[in-house]
Formats: sequence, C-alpha cells, structure tokens
Amino acid sequence: MIVYRVLVVEDEEVIRKGLIMSIDFEGLNCVLIGEASNGEEGAMLIKERKPDIVITDVTMPLMNGIEMIEQTLDYNYTSIIISGYNEFTYAKKAIRLGVCDYLLKPIDKKELNDVIQQVIEQIETLNYYKALIKKRGEIADIQLLDPIKKEDSLASSMIDYVKLHYKEKISMSDISKYLNYSESLLSKRFKRYANITFNDYLNRFRVQKAMDFIKLGTYNMYEISDVCGFSDYKYFSVVFKKYMGCSPKQFIDIISSKA
Repeated sequence: MIVYRVLVVEDEEVIRKGLIMSIDFEGLNCVLIGEASNGEEGAMLIKERKPDIVITDVTMPLMNGIEMIEQTLDYNYTSIIISGYNEFTYAKKAIRLGVCDYLLKPIDKKELNDVIQQVIEQIETLNYYKALIKKRGEIADIQLLDPIKKEDSLASSMIDYVKLHYKEKISMSDISKYLNYSESLLSKRFKRYANITFNDYLNRFRVQKAMDFIKLGTYNMYEISDVCGFSDYKYFSVVFKKYMGCSPKQFIDIISSKA
C-alpha cells in the first residue's frame, strides 16, 4: 500500500496544529513528515523530505507560500493553498504554479479531507500513466519465444505443426498421430531441445500471436481469443496474464499510451 507523505506549512501554530488534527491520515493512507512555520523552512523541508502533498498558507514571514512553491517547482509534489484572504491574484498565481486547490480560512475539515483525496487520486492517475509509458517500451515488443538453438527434426516438426494449426484445438495426441511417435517420446524430445514443455511453447506461441493481432487493431478481443486457439475468453485472459503480467485489455492500454 502506498503511503502519501504530507507537509504542512503555516505560520500560526494554532491553525497549523488544527490543520494537522483535521486530516484523516489513516483513512487517506497519509503520514505527516513535517511542519514548518514559514516559507523558508517549508522550502528546506520540501527539498530534504520530498513530500507528495504540501498544504501551505499564503501569507507567512520570511517567504510566503507562493514564493516557496516557485522555489521548489523542480520537486515532485502537489500543493494545496490556504489563505485568509479571498484575493483573485493569489488564486490566479496559484493556478499558474499548478496548485491543486485554494481553500479559504476558516478551513472546513470535510472540505480539506475531500481536497486531499482529490489530490491523491490525481497523483495515482499520473503515476499510472507514467508507469504505462515506461512499461510500453518494455512490453510492446516483447518476445515470448526464444529461438531454439539446437536442431532436432522432431522438435522442428512439432513447431511447424503449431505454426499451421495454432488456431485449432491441439493436443499431444494430435501431434503423436501426425508424426507417428509416442506422446512420451515427443514430450521428452521437445523439452530436451526447446528447454520448455510443449504446452508451454504452444501457449507462448498463441499469446505472441494474440499480441500481433491486438497491435493490428482489426479484431475485437473475443475474435482474437478464438483465432488464437482459445475457445474460452476467460481462459485466454488467464493465460495471457500469466505470460505478460497484464490482462489483454491492460496490454491495449499500455501500447496505446502516449509517451
């Protein structure tokens, strides 16, 4: 479970403590990592402790909240501005700096927690898409089948059979009848030369084909499941996730994400 790190910056101690007491840290999966009484101290703590969320007053001694945010823009956090002054200039500058919300004193406890929840949802959404973009480069061109380095006529014939019949129901019994060798001999021979079982190879081949069809964008997922030899879509999804670490739908999201 991800725990979100919160920093509170407010020059009036009573208000600062009140803010801290108002936050439902446990319910929001948050933890307080520090508190500061002015912008300079707040900027120092942002740089040292790297919070996810900063709740800050605007008007403070030494450095105000807006200046503090301007000085720490390179640090990856989301800020919530609080102020006793309903001034549009503050709100406008706060928006330009990417502040999530602008709350007026006296702060309503429910409103504060609702805003923090919104911030967390924004962070999670951003992190999700960052992960998609990162994973896209790792997953889009993945190859599930390593080339078989050792040559073996029987193993090669079994692979050729898969290439021709992967859309159909295939069993070792079918291969045995086709090549006129016992199932036991074929199984051992394939494992010996391919370093994986025949069923493992067959599933990998089908999932690889499924990825190719998904990238084409011509068929829907049920059609792809069927054309790749999976008569049951749920089973197809289970096998796909086993080898790819994500469902077919998640795979589409990943390869469709924009860098």
